[in-house]
Amino acid sequence: MADPHVSAERLQGLTSWYADWTGLRVAVLGLSVTGFSVADTLAELGAEVLVVSEGADEQYARLLPVIGVAAWTGPLDEVPDDLVAFAPDVVVASPGFAPNHPLVRWAEDAGIPLWGDIELAWRVRDKVVRPDGRPVDWVLITGTNGKTTTTRLTATMLVAGGLRAAPVGNIGTPVLDAIRDPGGFDVLVVELSSHQLWYLGRQDSPEPVSPHAAVCLNLAADHLEWHGSFDAYRDAKAHVYHRTRVACVYNKADAATRAMVEDAEVVEGARAIGFDLGVPGPSDLGVVDGILVDRAFLEERRTSALELTTVAELDEAGLAAPHIVSNILAAAALARSLDVEPAAIRDALRSFRLDPHRIEVVARHAGITWVDDSKATNPHAAASSLAAYPGAVWIVGGLLKGVDISELVAARASSITAAVVIGEDRTAVVDAFMRHAPGVPLFEAVAAQTEDVMARAVELAAGIARDGDVVLLAPAAASFDQFSSYADRGRRFAAAVHERIRTGAQGEHDASPGSPDLGP
Repeated sequence: MADPHVSAERLQGLTSWYADWTGLRVAVLGLSVTGFSVADTLAELGAEVLVVSEGADEQYARLLPVIGVAAWTGPLDEVPDDLVAFAPDVVVASPGFAPNHPLVRWAEDAGIPLWGDIELAWRVRDKVVRPDGRPVDWVLITGTNGKTTTTRLTATMLVAGGLRAAPVGNIGTPVLDAIRDPGGFDVLVVELSSHQLWYLGRQDSPEPVSPHAAVCLNLAADHLEWHGSFDAYRDAKAHVYHRTRVACVYNKADAATRAMVEDAEVVEGARAIGFDLGVPGPSDLGVVDGILVDRAFLEERRTSALELTTVAELDEAGLAAPHIVSNILAAAALARSLDVEPAAIRDALRSFRLDPHRIEVVARHAGITWVDDSKATNPHAAASSLAAYPGAVWIVGGLLKGVDISELVAARASSITAAVVIGEDRTAVVDAFMRHAPGVPLFEAVAAQTEDVMARAVELAAGIARDGDVVLLAPAAASFDQFSSYADRGRRFAAAVHERIRTGAQGEHDASPGSPDLGP
């Protein structure tokens, strides 16, 4: 068992950038963008740091000696002797380290405080304050799907409202990097994964994270292999509302998010703010006759509403898919909680564009629309895509992450023209169709080389699709079985589509029931 040399009282007192962090021994688990931001921050604070990683980004590995940080790299199926000898006072784990990881278990068994990057960031959040001396506000965003879009939307609306805001966290920019930005911000819009929330939720912190506003957009089974159960996943997500001060934003169409708010321990005076695509009640945001409205942040909310934008305007910007409208309403609620005017929200939406690989139209040719939603990495996200494009030829499959796709297949069977199955977990997907949607024409994209998989899927889809159809890549699964990322998967899809159009091959393949790629 490790023998900490820093007292519990001193550790509890480390709640400021300007506290004395010197001599604190910290083991940082993982060396990717998050792990490096943690190591770099701690080194700047004067702590003694050991990075422990199975592998390392070459760029970050080269920088560690420059910033004065030691590293140990190797297999992590057992606790390295170097880590035990280091005897850390605190372990800060990157989000990829699951609760059952040997190093996480070792820290817990040894009684060593176990933090994530968000805990550290909150403790040192006072490095740069607002010009008026007030601390930077935090807005927290989580959910099974839509986190990144909503985070970007919220930050864009806040900036349009005159606030210095940054989208950070799971979206790609570590929170610690923003905290150390000398320019400073008024608001940090923090996207949180369930992994980050799991680490945050187990802290007995002297000053727990207390956001201005928070939202859980939705909840569906995902990352079960990491959390171990759906209940553990749900409990991690629910922590996003803990100690919220002003607005707990929830999805009225998702009972689980309402229950999270009802059960949350919040600061007295925090309000529950609902959103959905229906007519809103007081303290809600919603849609009335094609107009997005706010009935939460105005004095006359029982009798009046404020117009934010219209579905017609969103359609012109490619933002009218139902699940994107829901994201917009959630973001608007967060922005309105910080006094952003409706006109600024409308202006922000006029210039906003979705990220690549998120219901992105990559081509229209010969009456067929090809849509890349490779970011739909779980069944819940794919369900939203299929709702936006009923009757699509669906390209589905990949790494299922322990999630059963059967419910989605059964629910969407009547609105699918055909399915083309990709991925190493094809058998599970094919079985789901055979059990729950036997009438849906089913094809497997089998290729000798991984790089040929998407070309084969596009070939099959082109043979099925007819004038007026949509071919939708919404895999409902992770990409790492056959691709380096969901972005790589989407790029290969788009490349295959454009190559097929360039060569004039569209429609020449006959994906008839006699095809050898037909599922059993």
